[in-house]
Amino acid sequence: MPKTISGFSKFNKLEKINWLVSSFFYNDENVKDILKQYWNKNEVLQDLHDDFIENTISNFYLPFAVAPNFVINGKEYTIPMTIEESSVVAAASLVAKFWSTRGGFKAEVISTTKIGQIHFMYEGDEVELKNYFASKKEDLFRVTTAITKNMRKRGGGILNIELRNKTAELDNYYQLHVTFDTVDSMGANFINSCLEAIAGEFKKEDIQIVMCILSNYVPECLVHAEVSCNVNDLYAENSEILAQKFIQAIQIANAEPHRAVTHNKGIMNGIDAVVIATGNDFRAIEAGAHAYASRSGKYKSLTNATIENGIFKFWIEIPLALGTVGGLTSLHPLSKLSLKLLGNPSAKELMEIIAVAGLAQNFAALRALTTTGIQKGHMKMHLTNIIKQLGASEEEKSFLINYFENKTVTHNAVVEAYNKLVQDK
Repeated sequence: MPKTISGFSKFNKLEKINWLVSSFFYNDENVKDILKQYWNKNEVLQDLHDDFIENTISNFYLPFAVAPNFVINGKEYTIPMTIEESSVVAAASLVAKFWSTRGGFKAEVISTTKIGQIHFMYEGDEVELKNYFASKKEDLFRVTTAITKNMRKRGGGILNIELRNKTAELDNYYQLHVTFDTVDSMGANFINSCLEAIAGEFKKEDIQIVMCILSNYVPECLVHAEVSCNVNDLYAENSEILAQKFIQAIQIANAEPHRAVTHNKGIMNGIDAVVIATGNDFRAIEAGAHAYASRSGKYKSLTNATIENGIFKFWIEIPLALGTVGGLTSLHPLSKLSLKLLGNPSAKELMEIIAVAGLAQNFAALRALTTTGIQKGHMKMHLTNIIKQLGASEEEKSFLINYFENKTVTHNAVVEAYNKLVQDK
């Protein structure tokens, strides 16, 4: 059967699956069973999931967990996390409890400005373009009045529209750089609708509009989170030495991009998990965060730490364009539940919570790396996954977990121990 097809999107779900199975899986009925077993038995809920994207054939589930004991700005939180990587939730929970007895996390939103751009080409006189923009600027605001009406009622809207000359980067390239405050909405559709309306009003014979689109690089939608304590309260022993190693680990990330990427990936483990759980766009957050890490011209750490007068301070500053209304946050039942668990936060409060989750994850990673090493705790958490892959019984699983209580966990070691266990029976 040919593996190209027309009209696939018009098939119902079973027809899509039948085509896939016959075209790629040699009519293996087991494939159908696997896909169907992840359908939600609640038809209303399944229909909701099916409508999120096109060509849905099943659901791909990720673990939905919580990390308790976070104290942020004096308020207690249990944070929802959706992630498949072992040890992330355990590390976040451990760090949350650690800092809950040391004053907790402090967080503050610095700014909430979001950005959209109209990119266009212009070969004429720049002075004439500037004059045209000045004459049209009031109209550019006016044409968005119907779109921005409700947003303005909530305290948001368009903040400013600037004409920017980008010809140094690309011949004849200019842009309208538009800034927004979208309050509790992430605002992608709102921003793009405004941009298209503005572009329509700005059209002129010698102006060639190329595209209108929001930017996921939002260096002015910024949040700061930190922890601090006496150096002697950081570790049971050798606090000064280990705290210096902790800081050196960050200095290495600032000096070496290869390390910085992995360092920041660990931060995003915590951030993405909460972003996904609350129905926000983790790809946009990732792109914006990594661009911000490169703003100096070199990719660096998103976190920093100091020791001054015997006080250890550890902080993160990161752009987070988030929403608590609209999109999946209002549609997905677990996203709504996650926000309710957090006390139905504003977008600003959610920025603080998610920045803290990233900071906590980085603290856990650096603490492990500069003391026992990352693999000891990670592989302990990974042990159960290896045991499941081996198809061990509950009795065998219990034995292996106890067996590796004080031993180094590696995949080969677990396989050998399991094989010996089976042979000795």
